[in-house]
Amino acid sequence: MSKRDFYEVLGVSKSDDEKAIKKAYRRLAMKYHPDRNPDDEEAAEKFREATAAYEVLTDSEKRAAYDQYGHAGVDGQAGFGGGGFGGAGAGGFGDIFGDVFGDIFGGGGGRQHNPNAPQRGSDLRYRLDLNLEEAVHGTTVSIKVPTMVECDTCDGTGSADKSDPVTCTTCGGHGQVRMQQGFFSVQQTCPACHGRGTQVKNPCRTCRGEGRRQDQKTLSVKIPPGVDTGDRIRLSGEGESGVNGGPTGDLYVQVSVRQHAIFERDGKDLYCEVPVSFVDAALGGELEVPTLDGRVKLKIPAETQSGKMFRLRGKGVKPVRGGSQGDLLCRVQVETPVNLTSRQKELLQEFQDSMEDTSHKHSPKKSGWFDSVKNFFEDFKS
Repeated sequence: MSKRDFYEVLGVSKSDDEKAIKKAYRRLAMKYHPDRNPDDEEAAEKFREATAAYEVLTDSEKRAAYDQYGHAGVDGQAGFGGGGFGGAGAGGFGDIFGDVFGDIFGGGGGRQHNPNAPQRGSDLRYRLDLNLEEAVHGTTVSIKVPTMVECDTCDGTGSADKSDPVTCTTCGGHGQVRMQQGFFSVQQTCPACHGRGTQVKNPCRTCRGEGRRQDQKTLSVKIPPGVDTGDRIRLSGEGESGVNGGPTGDLYVQVSVRQHAIFERDGKDLYCEVPVSFVDAALGGELEVPTLDGRVKLKIPAETQSGKMFRLRGKGVKPVRGGSQGDLLCRVQVETPVNLTSRQKELLQEFQDSMEDTSHKHSPKKSGWFDSVKNFFEDFKS
């Protein structure tokens, strides 16, 4: 193997810390790993060179000796400088693999957690459908949530006879097993005990040795006024129970507001369409319109056009996070009469005839539109 400068090999500087060195080595090792470059001696050599540099530069004593004396200070100490792997001891190749390569093969080498340590239960999510009135005014609802709870048959031990778990015979109680993968010895979670390090000799029939079972609980959830689709309500400690005495997770209630038959919501404002007869639109009038707090009077001025918007202040939604209450905006839709009698049709025809000579005064938008069409075709011909 060549005697290139270790810092040059990894592409780092003498001032870089261990984190930067590990990052540089990870990049090179993934690129030149022999399993990814079969029968490529050049790649294998670069991989060995990078690993030797990594082993020295991540060991404070070896790095100090290398910085002072160069290769002479560490010859025979690096994992590949002495003609082989450094083994699984401190500073050896097993530690290198555990720290840097555990995620490449999905293994859990290196830094391992205690499989019997308390583990927090999972958080749960529940979708709650509300109608608009419930979302705006607030309510209290009961929900049924499926969850994992501690098995009451075995008191969470997983054992039918309450006997203590025994050491796993597959992993010897370590929770991890070593498997050979090509060039590496890979450490993985034990398939027999799932990382616990112990096994139950006589599993509980209720929970099948897991110590937890599926259950369903009923909760009362208070919905604050003003919630909208996408809002979440957190119920602390109402998620799944923990493992090995760990704390319980949380439950997140996800709000979804159903479509309303009359109103549309946009933030704190509400919108609705109000049908108005053409007589009321022409002569003016007063209508009753609905709000979420009851009916109110809406005055329609004479000569109101279709699409006109009227604002009823303070008849919208009070935001759940505070702020002023929104408004209700009523959009007028002038309705054409249907199912007319013969006499009604005659009256409308008389009305139409009476407007023929002065239609430009009574229908300014219509007259303006026809003038625009006429000008368009004249310009088109020219």
